[in-house]
Amino acid sequence: METKKITLTFLALCMLCAAVTEGMSLARISEPRCLCINTESTFIHPKHFQNVELIPKGPNCPNVEVIVTLKTGKEVCIDPSAPWVEKIIKRILDSSKTK
Repeated sequence: METKKITLTFLALCMLCAAVTEGMSLARISEPRCLCINTESTFIHPKHFQNVELIPKGPNCPNVEVIVTLKTGKEVCIDPSAPWVEKIIKRILDSSKTK
């Protein structure tokens, strides 16, 4: 009889822990999270770019984010409002429209 109480208590504790853990993970999903904490506005020549990722603002982040992967493998968040970045984004969007 004592073993049955211990087993039931253990199972109830496990279920409580699972419910609390699941609730915590759901709370983190609803928080807005931006990928870019700081942005770089100094000019980086496009010949050093390996990839450019444009992430529009949305439910996860209120900012437009531009993440450049350099040929060295380093990822850099660049300021989308910098004039040189706007020109590069316009060029990328124009070239994708013609294809």
